[in-house]
Amino acid sequence: MQLSLDQARGLCRMAALGAGANEEAAQSLTASIIAAEAEGLSTVGLSHFIDYLEALEAGRIDGNADPVITRPALAVYLSDARGGLAHTGFDRTIDDLAKAAKLFGVAIFSQKNAYTCGALGYFTGRLAAQGLVSFAATNGPAVLAGSGSVKPVYCTNPMSFAAPAADGAPLVIDQSSSATAFVNIRKAAEDGKKIPEGWALDASGNPTTDPAAAMKGAMLAFGGQRGANIALMVEVLAAGISGANWSLDAPWFTGGPDSPGTGLFVLAIEPKLLDPDFEQRMKDQLDRLRRRFGVHVPGRARAEAAEKAQARGITAPKAVVQRISEFAERYSA
Repeated sequence: MQLSLDQARGLCRMAALGAGANEEAAQSLTASIIAAEAEGLSTVGLSHFIDYLEALEAGRIDGNADPVITRPALAVYLSDARGGLAHTGFDRTIDDLAKAAKLFGVAIFSQKNAYTCGALGYFTGRLAAQGLVSFAATNGPAVLAGSGSVKPVYCTNPMSFAAPAADGAPLVIDQSSSATAFVNIRKAAEDGKKIPEGWALDASGNPTTDPAAAMKGAMLAFGGQRGANIALMVEVLAAGISGANWSLDAPWFTGGPDSPGTGLFVLAIEPKLLDPDFEQRMKDQLDRLRRRFGVHVPGRARAEAAEKAQARGITAPKAVVQRISEFAERYSA
């Protein structure tokens, strides 16, 4: 089905309200979902929005949670999401976080007790839009085997890095510590397709190309031990520092009544304090890499897709739109 961005926003907002979110949470979640869908990230767009709606309905997300944000140091913001969305506390803090980074050179946002945050580049990209270099890390329920392990001990533990560039789209890197994202394995299972070798193990610890078996086993890190080490690093930044649930202790995000209680770490840096010409130099370097050496520059395709979506809207599976509409009708009623 074809939807304009305004139609999609209105539908998602009403659906979130119908599922039990308050106005602030509904708008915060809707903005992140529409941004992901517009950028072509469909696996964490409207189809993933259904996970949020069902979690709101089941109580895994407290749609009325009021995040408690404290400032243990002048450049450090600590958010307790209190079982709500990951987005709300960050939305309340982003302007102050940016101001602190521009004043002190660096600033940190750390959060605990939240639902999983979806597209992590949504957080870093917004800081890049304010001229800041940023790095983010988050965790979730355990699905990824650690180094030397065949059982899941970490989440896919994604990380994102973003940097502004003059007169153009920022660099936005957004990737998991696993060989692929969990939603890609789940989609393969739904579509009845095999997954590539090296993505996962079955419940007995054997390599598998069956996504259903993979979902009962463990995902694999990219690059073997090195990727698993990065997953551990992300775990410490996201959950260790904030006091959030370790992935091993996080309830599953699509079942049961409890929040996964995950963590989020965001570091914001003011590059112009170090080099006033940073954004121009960044643009020149990215252009050189792309034009002379054929390097793929992450973030450009997302920005181009978002620009097209502004004019053309988005196309979503009819079943996804219908499921979201079911929640929206509850609010309308």
